[in-house]
Amino acid sequence: MPLHLVYGGTFDPIHFGHLAIACAARDRLACTVRLMPAGDPPHRASPGADAAQRAAMVALAIADVPGLMLDRRELDRAGRSYTVDTLAELREELGPAQPLAWLVGADSLLGLPDWHRWEALLTLSHLVVAERPGSALDATKLPPVLTAAFEHRWTDDAGVLQATPAGHLLRLRQPMHPASATAVRSRVAAGAPVSDLVPSGVAAFIDEKGLYRAVPAAPL
Repeated sequence: MPLHLVYGGTFDPIHFGHLAIACAARDRLACTVRLMPAGDPPHRASPGADAAQRAAMVALAIADVPGLMLDRRELDRAGRSYTVDTLAELREELGPAQPLAWLVGADSLLGLPDWHRWEALLTLSHLVVAERPGSALDATKLPPVLTAAFEHRWTDDAGVLQATPAGHLLRLRQPMHPASATAVRSRVAAGAPVSDLVPSGVAAFIDEKGLYRAVPAAPL
C-alpha cells in the first residue's frame, strides 16, 4: 500500500524551506505529501496570519508543484490541534495496515517530550525527520528519553516505511534552504522584499492582505 505522508506545521507563512523539505520527502519516499496547516498550535504563540490566510498561502505555494497537496483537517476541526489526535483520526480512517508517516523538522523532534502524549506517536505512524538550517540532527546525541524511545527504530530504508504501518524513524537529508518564517515576517515588517524566501503568489498575498507589517507605535 502507498505511504500516507503528512507534513504538519504552522506555515506562517509557507516558504521555500518548507517546499524544499516537502519535495525532498516526496522524491525520497515516492508518495504524495499532504501539507497540513495547524489550526490552534498549543506549543507556540498565536500565528501572525489566521488559519484561512495560512491555508490560502499554502495553496498558492503548491499550486504548480506536483505531488504536494493541501490538507485542511486541523483547520476545520474545533479546539486545539494536537498531533497525536490528528494521527489517531487518520489511523482510524486508514485502518491498521496502511503505512502512515508524519514529517517533522529536526528541531521539533528534539522538543518532542513536550508534546501532548508524544509517546503514542510511533504507535500511530512513522516519523520522517528533516534537517533544517541550524538544527542538523545527530541521532547519537539525543536527550536520553528520546534515545530510549527511538532505540532500534531508525532506518535509512524508505521501503521499511512503505511496508509497515508505523513505528520507524527515517532521517531526511535534503538541500537546505535558508528561508525561515521568522525571516519572512521580519523582512516584511521592515519593508524589505521577500521574493527569495517565498513563492511569488505568497509574496503577493502577503502584500495584498497587509500581513506581518510592523505595528505602528501607540500615540503618546
